[in-house]
Parts: sequence; structure tokens; C-alpha cells
Amino acid sequence: MRSNAGYSLRDLAKELEVSHVRLQRYESGETVPSSEFVAAYVTTLSAPAQTRERLTNMARDADKLDWLSTATSGARKELTTLIEFERNANRITDVATGVIPGLLQTSDYARAVMQHLSLDEIETMVLMRVGRREILMKPKAPNLVCFISEAALLESIGGHAVMTEQLRHVVKMSEWDNVDVRVVRIGTTSLHPAHMGSFVLFEFMKATPIVHMEHYHSSVSLHNPGTARAYQDAVTNLHEVAMSPEASAEFIANCADEKENDIDDTP
Repeated sequence: MRSNAGYSLRDLAKELEVSHVRLQRYESGETVPSSEFVAAYVTTLSAPAQTRERLTNMARDADKLDWLSTATSGARKELTTLIEFERNANRITDVATGVIPGLLQTSDYARAVMQHLSLDEIETMVLMRVGRREILMKPKAPNLVCFISEAALLESIGGHAVMTEQLRHVVKMSEWDNVDVRVVRIGTTSLHPAHMGSFVLFEFMKATPIVHMEHYHSSVSLHNPGTARAYQDAVTNLHEVAMSPEASAEFIANCADEKENDIDDTP
């Protein structure tokens, strides 16, 4: 915003009567500015009224370590927040212990996952979820790393036919240059981070990582830098316990074959 308005860091700092070092820390996210400062900042840059209101409101809540959004706010709002994270991230790590990661889901599988919603909501949400995949095809697309528990592959959510298609779709997407799929086998005797539940880690070029977790009736986004580092360490741990991308693709393909056989054996 500052660059588009033609201001250098020092020029704008002088205009706002703060040191350029402090302004740089505000812009990089190292230090949280007050809502009053944010209002002055965006006003000086002649930002549109809608942008001024949005950023000022965000600044009022920025002193909270975690931002909680519940299902009462609307599932569509939660998905919009996720899309914003995905658009700006340069790396997305999805640890999935119960269902296939959203960016890898087929339309039929997504419908099966969303059966608790109304029919109108389901179709809208499915379109949005499938549309999210476009971020993986844009120039400078983010890298997607998915750790999928073997348990999520064995469940036939939506039926054997739907799951067979879903598994084959995962194998196909794992061939993309910016998609890395790794299976975490069940039956280990050592505790690892995937045992503690699903989460998505969004990492950005210049901003603090964000951890997103979805629960039965709510979702939470964790913005605390210390918390983010703990989840980055968890991802490092999972790289050590998960199967390689090549072995994972073969394993998922075999699971798809077994599901397809189950279809043929169904009376």
C-alpha cells in the first residue's frame, strides 16, 4: 500500500512522526501497532474507506494471541479466511488425520464430508473448496505438503466408489511439482505430532506463520510466533516418520485398488 502510494519508508515515517525503524517493525509484523496508528497510516496513504475500516478493526484485535472463529459466524466466512491464507502463503503444510486435505478433495468426497450442512450450503461450499485448488496452478504457486494418516485413507467416506475416485485423485495431484504427499502409517509404537490431531501450517515470505485447526463446530487460527515455531518443529518431526513421496503414492494407489475391489464385491 505504501509503495503504491509512492512513499518511501523514511518519508512515511516522517509524515507520521515515528522513527523509520518502528515503522519497519510495524510493516513486517514484528511489533503490533495501535488501531489509532493504523487509522493514521491508511488515511495518510488515502486508502479506500472499506480498507481503512477492515485494517483498523483488525488492529483492535491484534493484541489477542489467537483469533477464534466459530461456526455461528458461518462456515462460508471460515472458508473465506482459509482462502485468504492460501492466496498469500508460499508454503502450506496440511496434517490430516481424519479426512483427506481440503485442497486435494474431489467434489463428491467434499459433499460427503459436508453432509451436516443444508443442501444449498453444501453446493456453495463444494464449489468454493474445489475452486481453492486454483491457487496451486497460479504463477509462483505455494508448495503444498500433505501428511495424511493411513486411517484417513482407509475410511470410505461417501462409499467405496467415491473413495476410490478420491484416492486416485490424490495420486494424480501428488505428481504436481509443487505438491508433496506423504503417508503416516498407523501401528507405530512411538508418539508423533499427527497423534495429537490435524492442523494446517501456513508459511509466508515476510509474515509470521499461522496455524489453523478445525474442530467439530469451530475453527481456530493461531498467530503467536512461539506457537508457530512449535508446529514447524512438529512438521520436521513428521518428515522423519512419514513415508517418502514415492512410497506414499504407491501405497495410496494400492488402497484405491482395494476400494475398487470392494465395489466389485458389493452385492
